[in-house]
Amino acid sequence: MNAITSASAIRTVHVPLGERAYDILIGPGLIARAGAEIASRLKGRKAAVVTDENVAPLYLKALVASLDEAGIASAEVVLPAGEKTKSFEHLITACDKVLEARVERNDYVIALGGGVIGDLSGFAAGIVRRGVRFVQVPTSLLSQVDSSVGGKTGINSRHGKNLIGVFHQPDLVLADTDVLNSLSAREFRAGYAEVAKYGLIDKPDFFAWLEANWKAVFAGGSARIEAIAASCQAKADVVVADERENGQRALLNLGHTFGHALEAATAYDSSRLVHGEGVSIGMVLAHEFSARMNLASPDDARRVERHLKEVGLPTRMSDIPGELPPAETLMDAIAQDKKVKSGKLTFILTRGVGQSFVADDVPASEVISFLQEKHA
Repeated sequence: MNAITSASAIRTVHVPLGERAYDILIGPGLIARAGAEIASRLKGRKAAVVTDENVAPLYLKALVASLDEAGIASAEVVLPAGEKTKSFEHLITACDKVLEARVERNDYVIALGGGVIGDLSGFAAGIVRRGVRFVQVPTSLLSQVDSSVGGKTGINSRHGKNLIGVFHQPDLVLADTDVLNSLSAREFRAGYAEVAKYGLIDKPDFFAWLEANWKAVFAGGSARIEAIAASCQAKADVVVADERENGQRALLNLGHTFGHALEAATAYDSSRLVHGEGVSIGMVLAHEFSARMNLASPDDARRVERHLKEVGLPTRMSDIPGELPPAETLMDAIAQDKKVKSGKLTFILTRGVGQSFVADDVPASEVISFLQEKHA
């Protein structure tokens, strides 16, 4: 499958899902071209643009102007920024605004923002009128390489992260790489954790390339576009093979079982921990736990930690500011993980760098003993 093509400075990754197939466009200047790209591919002529208070001042005006130029009428929905926006309260607000805009099934909800806005907007698009079209315009590295692709949408519950939602594939993803220049160093690093994840799942050559080229990825230009395109292609391949996470797609959660538990433990306080940082710590923990279970060499865990630490990411639970609850509380969050089946713990473990696998029925006693050791 030759899914990545080049047209000018834009890279295209195609996600072949039959009637739900769509393209991911990656490159500079895509927000200014958004209206033309949408109008040339989709039928609707009305849109509700959902964004947040941080992104709106930066990019909303340019996106709306692009839509206007293409003859697409738009309404604006501006929500608070932050993980706590992924709630029923803000989902209801978004749905009401989409309905007020008289968006019909062939029209679209456009998510302009990071993973929080993308997840919530996609959920709203999936349930309003039992499903309207959905366009992702991701504005963070994390959302460009991960959450904007694959159709997972949702909000958080007091029981855990992303536990309420639907599968609703986008109709188009526009990943404008220019917007990444406005990210803080911390936000970019957090997104990079998801880039590294694709190498650690089953692409050891990509991970080695990142070890050698991460500074160029951070600097921007062709290396950054290459890393984003490779990440999107890796995710697209997995999504096509297992759209609704009945097997292989669970591999995309490498590091997330531990990471989500740590996010819950900090009450989703972004001053202490953001999602990509939790994933970074979680991926190190997954490799260390695999070594503890005699599945992989401790050298692999040290290699993963060395690279993530080199780029400036946290790699230890002790790197999280403030106190964490006891290991037993972390276990409660892990027991609510979406991958739990029939009450049995499922983890993504590894036999080495780029050799991840789904491990069913992991003994809870081993996990809690490991957490107690790492918590100390």
